[in-house]
Amino acid sequence: MPVPTGARPSTRTRVWILVLALLLLGGGATAYTLRAASGRDAATGAADPGFTLDGGAGALYVRDTASGRVARVNPSASGGRVVGGPSCDRFHAAGGTALCLQRRPGVPARSYALVLDRSLREVRRIGLPGIPSRARVSASGNMLSWTMFATGDSYARSSFSTRTSILDLRTGYLVKNMEQIPLTLGGRRHHAPDVNYWGVSFASDDNRFYATVSTAGRTHLVEGDMRSWSARAIRENVECPSLSPDGTRIAFKKRVSEGPREPWRLYVYELGTGREHAVAERRGIDDQALWTDRETLAYGYGGEVWSVPADGTGAPRRLAGGASSPAVPHPG
Repeated sequence: MPVPTGARPSTRTRVWILVLALLLLGGGATAYTLRAASGRDAATGAADPGFTLDGGAGALYVRDTASGRVARVNPSASGGRVVGGPSCDRFHAAGGTALCLQRRPGVPARSYALVLDRSLREVRRIGLPGIPSRARVSASGNMLSWTMFATGDSYARSSFSTRTSILDLRTGYLVKNMEQIPLTLGGRRHHAPDVNYWGVSFASDDNRFYATVSTAGRTHLVEGDMRSWSARAIRENVECPSLSPDGTRIAFKKRVSEGPREPWRLYVYELGTGREHAVAERRGIDDQALWTDRETLAYGYGGEVWSVPADGTGAPRRLAGGASSPAVPHPG
């Protein structure tokens, strides 16, 4: 019998309508939850499952420019690049630990320092002011350092300065800003408001380190000691030092011109003899070089990663196009 117009549906009909509505709402909520979870993964820039630091001896990791993510590269294979790491603006890894610096959107400039384990999963996150500049992990994976470009410091040229931090993963102790470390310059304790550190490189004992300090318009190589919390300048005109695996040499940027166009050249300094020499790379390198082994340096230039022998012989060789921030977690 037809239901009269305007009559209410039966109790059974109302029950089925309610069940159908709940099913539709549940499906929509599930889909929303899945989309939200996927969005969170994309937003945090986490590594893909299975993409780890266990790429084998000598495996080269870089920041892939096109995606902004970390990639593993085989320079000897055509197209030998796997992009699956976290999203980073600066990256370095050693000893089963990775350091990923991520720029956050918005003004003023802010960033994150992400500490990652061997599987490139986040274990610690530190909020930072400024823009990522340098990142380094000690050979053991215990000591981390990063340098940020900061704004608003009136003494700094071009209205910016750098702020460098050190994190000891064994104790969790964080040095937020190295500027308070007692500095010896020219044999005397040096105090000045313009002291500025950047580009830390750790020795194998996780205690001694090298860094650049700038003061009074000059840059110096300093040797630091974590236990005594002290630093002393040992050589002028040294920027972004990188200590060799055997601890005997330092690769660095040397200013060779006061002009704005390519003012630096890549040099190697012998700690034992005090001698230095230029490498075969003739272009101006504005990067903290990486020792891929005892005899070879890698660095970024022109949006690509290059290598060159450390002894001054040979010629530059391109390792990866569209890349920066080279790292070799397990040197060959």
